[in-house]
Amino acid sequence: MVGYPLFLLLLDKLIKAPQINKSYDYNPSVTILVVAHNEEKVIWEKLINLINLDYSKDKIKIIVTSDYSTDKTNELVEKFIKEYKGYNVFLYKTRKHGGKTNAQNEAVRLIDTDLIVMTDANCIFKEDAVKEISACFFDDEIKYVCGSTVYTNADTNRTANSESVYWDLDTKCRDIEGRIQSITAGDGNIYACRTRDYKFIPPIECHDSSFPVLFSLENNRAVFNPKSIAYEKAGENDKDEYKRKVRMNRNILHNILPSVKILNFVKYRWFSFFWISHRTFRYLLWLAHFILFLLSGLLAFYRTFWLIAFLVQIAFYLLALVGIVTKSHNKLIKLISYYVMTIAAQWKGVYNIISGKRKATRAKAESTR
Repeated sequence: MVGYPLFLLLLDKLIKAPQINKSYDYNPSVTILVVAHNEEKVIWEKLINLINLDYSKDKIKIIVTSDYSTDKTNELVEKFIKEYKGYNVFLYKTRKHGGKTNAQNEAVRLIDTDLIVMTDANCIFKEDAVKEISACFFDDEIKYVCGSTVYTNADTNRTANSESVYWDLDTKCRDIEGRIQSITAGDGNIYACRTRDYKFIPPIECHDSSFPVLFSLENNRAVFNPKSIAYEKAGENDKDEYKRKVRMNRNILHNILPSVKILNFVKYRWFSFFWISHRTFRYLLWLAHFILFLLSGLLAFYRTFWLIAFLVQIAFYLLALVGIVTKSHNKLIKLISYYVMTIAAQWKGVYNIISGKRKATRAKAESTR
């Protein structure tokens, strides 16, 4: 996980890839599509945030697609629409509780603007976030743009801090991938595509992992704009963060190699390399750790090297357990605990797929609200 970022940093120095081509004179019409399921705690603040963005009022629409909400989310949105009549805010109620992707697939049929900016209810956009993300579509080759999530509680919470360390490293990788050719994954809090290019994918899949690869395999570009910022609270306890990671891995087996076309290095060049190195290897970590543990355990009786390797792994997992149980603030133990939790979530994702227990719907992490 460390080798790939280091390689990208070196590659960036050698290639000197230019910054994404943007034009702030390009002001397309935009619909901000907010997915909400039982978000009564945050939906009002989200809407206030969106109507105060630095973007032409006559070129922006806001649609809240309510994924079969059973709390006061719908009532609050309807109340907001009445109180702020001068703004283009609309509510769409899904026909069933089908999850985020299903809610987007249903609501997008109502959209007639040039761009769709998609987001969750629990994050807050920086004032110029939409202006920044829209400016990238000046380049016709770019079909997908994701912004950057900034965690607001990284300095005050142990679990959030671990997620922030990982996220900072991952976004640096995205920045380089996007400038060289195309990113391998997006950001569910803030991303956009042209309305005509929207992909209707199965509800079990998510745009974060599907859209970049789908557009890239059409020889288009999916890029990252670090200046288009969404603020969010990271999960503040290991339980919430673990559940979030299990949900993210609900399609892990498919994502190892979503299309054999990726293996065509001649046609897709750097993107093929990026996917195999960044995503395929990451989605195989659960299996790699299992094989290493099993083999070193079996060979420990025959070679000192393998005995040491086996004991080091046991110590590694015990440190992770200590970190989770004691909620240690030691930096090394925090990172080890976070990493092992990530591997455990991958295993749970694989189990859910095999057992038929994976779901397109999700329970929100309360500590992120």
